Amino acid sequence: MAWLSLIAAGLFETAGVLTINRLNQQRNAQSLLLLLGAFGASFILLAYAMEFIPMSTAYAIWTGIGASGGALAGMFFYGESRDWRRVLCILVILGAAVGLKLVE
Repeated sequence: MAWLSLIAAGLFETAGVLTINRLNQQRNAQSLLLLLGAFGASFILLAYAMEFIPMSTAYAIWTGIGASGGALAGMFFYGESRDWRRVLCILVILGAAVGLKLVE
């Protein structure tokens, strides 16, 4: 359950990044509440996961999912570059996070 919580925390982190962009485009209460909800859920789920998963591994995976998710969301939703080097860097981030788990 801790690993599912950690993955969900990373996905909420990605949602939080998307809502930052939304808040910049639409400055209203709904956008702010979505931002607070996404990051709040992310932190709560991360805190739960860290009760069972070592902090260094949990944090690396959480940030890896968030960073990779944010980059992928930018590519798919906002027309950012899909250059193969960017994709390779995303794979390196995810591979490093998995590597931390494997050597835990």
